[in-house]
Amino acid sequence: MTDKLDDTGRDSVCGLPHGSDYSLQQRCAQRIQLFIESPQVKKVNTNSQHEIGENGCRPPLRRCDPARNLLARFELKVRKWPDDLSGLSAHNSYLAAHHTDGLGASPHSLLRNAASLLNFCERRQPANMVLSLQPWLPLLWLCAGLLLSSAPPLLGKECPRLCVCEIRPWFTPQSTYKEATTVDCNDLRLKHIPSNLSTDTQVLLLQSNAISHTRGELDALFNLTELDLSQNNFSNVEAVRLTDMNHLTTLHLEENHITQLRENCLGNLSNLQELYINHNEISSISPRAFGGLRNLLRLHLNSNKLQVIDNRWFEETPNLEILMIGENPVIGLLDMNFKPLGRLRSLVLAGMDLTDVPANAFVGLDNLESISFYDNKLQRIPQLALEKVPNLKFLDLNKNPVHKIQEGDFRNMFHLKELGINNMMELVSIDRFALDNLPELTKLEATNNPKLSYVHKLAFRDMPALESLMLNNNALTALYQHTVEVLPNLREISLHSNPLRCDCVIQWMSSNRTTVRFMEPTAMLCTSPSELRGKMVREMRKLEPLEQCLPLISHDTFPSHLDLELGASVSLDCRAMAEPEPDIYWVTPLGAKITADTVSERYHLSSEGTLRLFHVQVEDSGHYTCVAQNTEGADTRVASVRVNGTLLDNAQVMKIYVKQTESHSILVSWKVNSNVMSSNLKWASATMKIDNPHITYTARVPVDVHEYNLTHLQPSTEYEVCLTVANVHLQTHKSCVNVTTRGATFSLDLSAQHPSVAVLAVMATMLAFLSLATVGVYVARRWKRKNYHHSLKKYMLKTSSIPLNELYPPLINLWEADGEKDKDGGAEGKPSPVDTTRSYYMW
Repeated sequence: MTDKLDDTGRDSVCGLPHGSDYSLQQRCAQRIQLFIESPQVKKVNTNSQHEIGENGCRPPLRRCDPARNLLARFELKVRKWPDDLSGLSAHNSYLAAHHTDGLGASPHSLLRNAASLLNFCERRQPANMVLSLQPWLPLLWLCAGLLLSSAPPLLGKECPRLCVCEIRPWFTPQSTYKEATTVDCNDLRLKHIPSNLSTDTQVLLLQSNAISHTRGELDALFNLTELDLSQNNFSNVEAVRLTDMNHLTTLHLEENHITQLRENCLGNLSNLQELYINHNEISSISPRAFGGLRNLLRLHLNSNKLQVIDNRWFEETPNLEILMIGENPVIGLLDMNFKPLGRLRSLVLAGMDLTDVPANAFVGLDNLESISFYDNKLQRIPQLALEKVPNLKFLDLNKNPVHKIQEGDFRNMFHLKELGINNMMELVSIDRFALDNLPELTKLEATNNPKLSYVHKLAFRDMPALESLMLNNNALTALYQHTVEVLPNLREISLHSNPLRCDCVIQWMSSNRTTVRFMEPTAMLCTSPSELRGKMVREMRKLEPLEQCLPLISHDTFPSHLDLELGASVSLDCRAMAEPEPDIYWVTPLGAKITADTVSERYHLSSEGTLRLFHVQVEDSGHYTCVAQNTEGADTRVASVRVNGTLLDNAQVMKIYVKQTESHSILVSWKVNSNVMSSNLKWASATMKIDNPHITYTARVPVDVHEYNLTHLQPSTEYEVCLTVANVHLQTHKSCVNVTTRGATFSLDLSAQHPSVAVLAVMATMLAFLSLATVGVYVARRWKRKNYHHSLKKYMLKTSSIPLNELYPPLINLWEADGEKDKDGGAEGKPSPVDTTRSYYMW
């Protein structure tokens, strides 16, 4: 009669070399103590901890095997001994009387509690949990004490030196209990397999030795069912020389130095069901390397050097149920990668640096129940690929840089029971309807996500079976009551170790409005407002209830600084919580307000507050402000966006400066920032404006002009000169400068001219005075002659020697020229065409 238990067992705690001076009881106790204090007990095996088995339990870790063997051996004693513990020695009776710790006094009750120990050991643990067996030390001592009489030695040949040979419990790959003739030669630093092995040997343990090849020692072991050669020095499988072993079901070759698997390298093992070849150096596997292994159920290829996964490997293993192939530097998964594995139930793809999963990677895996993507680089949920797994029950997405959980990420996963989204360093939010229509989901774990600061009020929908919601150790400031009310079967919430804001949003937690149990309520502490900092949330019941409160933007949903490449697109996720729920809009660096109704080729704002920027240019850099507003007020938060390392404000895109100043004119020029490529900053229009308290001028400037001359200004007067341009995307940029014209003194004007011009001016002035004097004399004499009737012939002949036509025309021409110029200036209403490569003038 055999008993069906949980899974396979191997190794024993109590196997010690024969001939020791210790009694079996002392040796057994010593081995148990060493086992409890060993690193294997205190450290979780990385590969096994990610594998999820049937009913949500992981297959047993190697650390649990000694406890399982103790249980099985103890069970043999229970079948033979009466309930009054008459088979125990006095010492064991003392242990049973004083160290049961509630485990029970009868062997049968001890057996039941030993089974509980196994259940505790094998149940799924968090990735960072340290397993301690100290509370079970009395039980293990008691089990050791029951083994006062050693197992019968193997018949036939003598047991190899330093090895332990005995009958031990053994479990088949189907978890069926049996008793097996076992030879334990672990940890002996052997360089060769002992030659005097009994032909009755069924389990041969040679772990942690220095064996690099065999010399025929295994040829006569026709009854061998399990062979452990892990942690040795084999460089290839052929060196093991496994021939005619029709009963071998389990082979351990992990932690050797195997570099490749050649074609049909294990073809003689037709009944092999478990192959552990992980933690080697395998970089190449022949397409038919597993030829002949049609009964293989479990294959461990993790922690090797594989760069590709070839679906031809699995064509010879159609019955495979568990595949662990993680921690390989695989370039990426391919479509139909696992299609031959129609019976696969568990797939572990942990630690492969996967950034994406093709939509058809899991086609053909109709019976797959669990997948682990632990410790990859997935930035979004591989929803299209997971849709091809109709019977998925357990999904491990822990330790991936997923940014947010969105609507549709888990679509059509009707049989999903447990979901893990823990330790996601980039996860910021669980958005509206992110988990929807999951009728069988019973447990959701979203813990230890340092940026997870927002869970939407409607994040969960149609999840009638959810019982456990783990949200502890995140950055959550609140959780809406409605989020919990829509989960009819919810029994417990873990929300501790979050920076909770104790206002109207979470005041429901302090009352008896729900039947949900909060785990570790003493660790649910307020961080704001300041008067409640450090107090427990449940103390809020003493405060006056509030129905409305200010919005609070979740500070981890988008970064405060962002560096982008030219032409990139980016999303800025702004999330806020308040009562009533706030409206969210954004303000661009140029002051434009972006709402969900805004239509633009450059921006798009979702209803939840995500601003999408498309094909950014340098002029898009600057400060973007998120505003969350409700009837109580508003909260804002700014993100500084750099493009190609440049952070521009409105004035930095271009700069206007004064090139030359005169008493009646100003020459200005402007320059585009050197970081803004001319091809990315093309003006659609430009306007020049000059302004002071007395006068304002405005003129349109040709697009390609970069210099302008402003004329007919007042001397010693301050002006503000501004240039406003609009680019092809209707974004405007403005740059201004203040300048004062020069004074209009004569001497100053002369000094500014060329020296020859000054000389000519002096000569012209002298000539003018001389001409005016001559005219004066002439006029006076004419007047005198007219009045006194004297003869003036003598004088007239003298004055006529000065030609008046040579004096008047220059003055008259000068006045006429100025008059014409004034007329032209007065008729000009806008700048006349000028060579645009040089400058323009404005009157």
